[in-house]
Formats: sequence, C-alpha cells, structure tokens
Amino acid sequence: MHIEQFVMAYQVEQDRLRAMLPEDFSSLRPVLRINAELRGRAGEETVYLELNTPVEGRGKRGWLNVANWQSPVFSYKRQGKATTFRSEFLEITYTAVGITGGCPAEGDNAGCFFLPDGFVPAETIGENKEFCDCTFAWHFAPGDAQGEMVGGKTLPAIPTESKHQYPREPLTPQGAARIPCEQILGSYVVRFQRP
Repeated sequence: MHIEQFVMAYQVEQDRLRAMLPEDFSSLRPVLRINAELRGRAGEETVYLELNTPVEGRGKRGWLNVANWQSPVFSYKRQGKATTFRSEFLEITYTAVGITGGCPAEGDNAGCFFLPDGFVPAETIGENKEFCDCTFAWHFAPGDAQGEMVGGKTLPAIPTESKHQYPREPLTPQGAARIPCEQILGSYVVRFQRP
C-alpha cells in the first residue's frame, strides 16, 4: 500500500502532559505529535490521523497514542505543494519546502502504545523525508492550541524538570488540545510502500 505520511511535532508544557498520563507511563519530552497519512492510490486515498506523545512505560520507550481517526472524520485537499487535513476539531496544513533529509528514525522509539493494552512496533522507513512548513489549529473549544512554523527547520525537544503539580485528568484529545503550543519543532512528509 502506498503511504504518504505527514508528521508535525510541537512543544507544550511537560507538566501538563505529566498530569494526563496513565500512572504506568512517564513523559520523555514536552511534545505532542500529529501524524496524518494518506493511504492508497492517488485519487483513492483514505485518511488516517493520530495524536501521540513520547513516553516510557511497560519496559519500553515510544509514543503513546492519545487518539486516532480515519476517513470520513477527516478530509484532505491538495493545493500546489500544500496538503490540508480538516475536520470539525482540527485543521492542519503541511507545505513541502523542497529540502530533503535522512530517514525519520528515532533511536528511542520501540513503537506506539494504544491503550488499554495494544502496542504496535515501530516500522522501518528507509526513504528520505521532505521538510515542510506547517500551520495547525485545534477547534474542540475556544483557546485550543494553534501554531505556525515557516522555514522548514527542526528544533530539539528538551525534557524539563517538574515545576507545577496540575490536577490529574484523563488523557483525551480535548485535554491535549487545551495545552498551548509553545513552538512547532518540526514537520515533514515521507512517502513509502507499506506491506
């Protein structure tokens, strides 16, 4: 199956993430990541989109899935080098900038946790990524996170020491969307075949 995977990570307050994680997980970095995939042949693609955060738990390091959605919840539109994914609660646009880089592999990514007990091992992607500019806005409620990055750069996500103790709350996409975006850390698209 042909996959066109669009990835964007943005920095948030790590203590807010810590307050939402299940007790058997700890936050690795102050990051929320949106992955959007177009799956299938050109003109017949379906959309899959997920929201994740990097964690350590159950003896592994990887990404914890906050939520995921499939067509028809999300639609997409291409306009030149820009691809926009849209739903009632999120709009995100990835604009390819024509600069390519190495494989998007992460050294501490064993895979993705899907609560309550699912785990999907990380897939190996050998193709180069193309950097993107990105804009996004959550629309669950007024004041939800939004951000913009221009210049196709990638910034590091540095873990932070705990400073604030927030009340515990469940890990939901609505709760994650309320955490303000401090900055977009990077965005890219990678195209590959999935068996």
